Amino acid sequence: MPKAAIEKFRNDLFSEVIERANRYLTDLPNRPVSPAPGAVAGLERLNLPLQDQPMDPVAVLAELDDIGSSATVASAGHRYFGFVTGGALPATLAANMLAAAWDQNAVLETASPVAAFIEEVCRKWLVSLLRLPPPTAVGFATGATMANFTGLAAARHALLEQQGWDVESRGLFGAPAIEVITGEEVHVSVLKALSMLGLGRDRVVKVPTDEQGRMRADSLPAIDGPTIICIQAGNVNTGAFDPAAEICINAREKGAWVHVDGAFGLWAAAAPAKSALAEGVENADSWATDAHKWLNVPYDSGLVFVRDVRHLLAAMSSHAAYLIEGQNREPSHYVPEMSRRARGIEIWAALRSLGRHGLRDLIERCCNFAACFAEGLQQAGYAVLNEVALNQVLVKFGNEDQTREVIRRIQTDGTCWAGETIWQGHVAMRISVSSWATTREDVDKSLAAILRIADQVMREAS
Repeated sequence: MPKAAIEKFRNDLFSEVIERANRYLTDLPNRPVSPAPGAVAGLERLNLPLQDQPMDPVAVLAELDDIGSSATVASAGHRYFGFVTGGALPATLAANMLAAAWDQNAVLETASPVAAFIEEVCRKWLVSLLRLPPPTAVGFATGATMANFTGLAAARHALLEQQGWDVESRGLFGAPAIEVITGEEVHVSVLKALSMLGLGRDRVVKVPTDEQGRMRADSLPAIDGPTIICIQAGNVNTGAFDPAAEICINAREKGAWVHVDGAFGLWAAAAPAKSALAEGVENADSWATDAHKWLNVPYDSGLVFVRDVRHLLAAMSSHAAYLIEGQNREPSHYVPEMSRRARGIEIWAALRSLGRHGLRDLIERCCNFAACFAEGLQQAGYAVLNEVALNQVLVKFGNEDQTREVIRRIQTDGTCWAGETIWQGHVAMRISVSSWATTREDVDKSLAAILRIADQVMREAS
């Protein structure tokens, strides 16, 4: 195909995808948050035998959009309050598209100088925003699960190195035992990471928590030998923070490693109105968070932070003769993946577009909207089960069956979306306000729909 024909073909395809993507985003505020059952059933139209001959990419795109777009959950929109899911800031969506065109492999500096350089810039910005020690190392992972895995791998290395054991070379067979301490409300991603690391999910020592899910520091067991203490910055249900300052002091005296699971809550450190919740977190040894939550970058994007870079590099780096390394930061030495997309590009775009004040406002606005939800629900006579200190609201509507029916109808109604959870024996609806796009009008509209549906269920029950 002549060069001119190739360029025209590419321009036509890219114009088509921009038009279709823009149409999708423009329609988001007006469409139900949950896809209609007919749209989900219609996905079967994509389940075709693979044809023998190539297909026009414009036709492929049209098929995907025409069938798939209506079956998406509008989590990129204004009124999605499930799973602590942020939307994608405009700058990050645009950067994502540019990064896709660049198609960089963020494995080594020689493979992508721009990816490696941007990650180091982001490292300095992130460490400063989250008030962590300036030399802290950062790895760009897929999400908090792999960020927890990576931070805990660094912990495993450091503790066993102190015992004279090289775990990366010798494995865990015959290695000194490591005790792992968590709170009773430990998140499943931490347990998954521990299981993958060979530290076990069932052998952890679980410390009692208070009514908000905060670890009771006075109930920590005696520390004797290599120990990891996993604490939370933002309970997945209540948003509560473990008492990091007290726990870190105790851990440091005994030579234990403190790892912080801060999938969304760690971002409170960047907001003056909420930073007191994270007091003492900076004294830990490793931290994990998601960028696709409160930083509102596209999926997937997680971050691991480790105070001492030596332990992270020892746990994660790998070398081969054909992997030509440069003189600067090598991205693959900080996370489990080698070949991977350059997700630091979107993080750079998010931070550059928001600035310190924009990030602060985003976090504080979400927290204020969560408080608005809680106030409206309480005034209507419904029980809010948590102290709404961050962006999480737990509410129940009568008994378990009534609460589940309210949740089901809210999700079917499509005005907004919130999920179900169980909190200290109570079935509850969990509202997570995390999107840059949510406005007070969205909160009011969603609250009105929730109360309308809840009142209807209560009337039917009585």
